Amino acid sequence: MSDLTAARLEREFKHARPLIGCRFDPSGRFLFVSSEDDSIQRFDLLTGVKTPLLGHKSWVRGMAFVGTLPAAGSGELDTLRRRYTSLHALTGFAGAILPPPKPAPFTFISGDYHGNLIWWQGDAESPKPIRTVEAHKGWIRAVAVSPDGTTLASCGNDNAVRLWKTEDGSLIRSLEGHGSHVYNCAFHPDGTRLASCDLKGIVKDWNLKTGVADRELDAKILTKYDPTFMADIGGARAIAFSPDGTKLGCAGITNVSNAFAGVGNPAVVVFDWKEGKPKVLKPKDAFQGTAWGFAFHPAGFSLAAGGGSGGRVWFWKGDDVVSVHMLTAPVVARDLALAPAGDRFAVAGANGSAYVYTFTPGPAPVPPPTPPKK
Repeated sequence: MSDLTAARLEREFKHARPLIGCRFDPSGRFLFVSSEDDSIQRFDLLTGVKTPLLGHKSWVRGMAFVGTLPAAGSGELDTLRRRYTSLHALTGFAGAILPPPKPAPFTFISGDYHGNLIWWQGDAESPKPIRTVEAHKGWIRAVAVSPDGTTLASCGNDNAVRLWKTEDGSLIRSLEGHGSHVYNCAFHPDGTRLASCDLKGIVKDWNLKTGVADRELDAKILTKYDPTFMADIGGARAIAFSPDGTKLGCAGITNVSNAFAGVGNPAVVVFDWKEGKPKVLKPKDAFQGTAWGFAFHPAGFSLAAGGGSGGRVWFWKGDDVVSVHMLTAPVVARDLALAPAGDRFAVAGANGSAYVYTFTPGPAPVPPPTPPKK
C-alpha cells in the first residue's frame, strides 16, 4: 500500500516546448505527454527512450488507452527494471546493450483542438496515425475509454459528448444537453454511466443505455462570470471516479477575481455518487492558481496538481476536506496522471519537463544505458 508522505521525485523527462497533458499507458511502462508544438512524446520509463508521435496539427489535451490494466500495487515496472538492470550488470563485455523487453500491446487515442481524434498503435516502435475521425466542431477537451475498452467518449467546445466504437472509430451516439463547452468526462467503473462537466459547473449523469442524463450535480463553485472581462471561467479541468465508484471528483478553480489572468484558488468538488452530495477539497496553505489534475488513489487518499503561483501537488486522506500533505513541484503543473498500479504519478510542466514521482521508499533504481538510435 502506498504511503502518500513517501512520494518523492524519481525522474525528469525533458522536451523543448511547454507540456499540456500527461498519461501513463495501461502497463505503466510509458508516459505520454502532449506539447505546445502539436506533438505527443512517449517516454519509456524502463529505457528512457523518447519517441515522438506526429500527426496532430493543433494542441492535444485528450488522451486515453485501450489495454489491460495491471493490479493496483503490482509494481510491474520496478520488477522489470530490476531484471533489466541485473542483466546489464551481468553482460560479458563493456558497452554491450541488451534489447529491452517488448511492451504489452495497446491502442492509444488522442483528441486535439481542431476536433480530430487519432488512433495509434501505442506500443509500436515508431507509432503512426492509423485512423483519424472528425469528431467535434472545435476543441476536444477530453477523452475517456470505458472499463471494458469498447467505447470511447469525447467532449468539447461544441457542447456535445459523443460515444465511439474503439474498434473502428464509428459513432455510437451523441449525448446532447450541455449548454456550454464540455470540459471533461469519465466512465463510471461499472461501465453503465458517464459523467461530464461543462464550463458552467453542471455535471450530467448519463445513462448509457438510454443516452439520457438522469440527473445533474452542482459543481458551480468551479465557475464564475467576470463582468470586467465579460467572460466565463471554470469547468472541470480534471474529473475522476474513485476505484469503487462511490465518489466523483471534479477539479478546477474557484474564488476567481480575474478571469483574464486566471486569478483564483484551486479546488476539488467531490460528490457522493449515490446521494449526489458535494464537498469541497482545498489546500491547507494559500495558493493562487488552478487544480489541473486529480486522481483517487487505490490506497484511499486523493491527490491533485496545481499551477499558478508555482507548482504544487496536494494530498487528502479519506474524507478530509483540507490537504494533509503537499509537494512543491519544480514548475507550474498543467496536468497530473496516476500510474495504473498506483505506484507512481506524473505532472506535466509548463517548462517542457515531465516529472515522475514514486511512492517507493529509498533511492530510485538506476535505469540501464539508453540503446543507441538506429
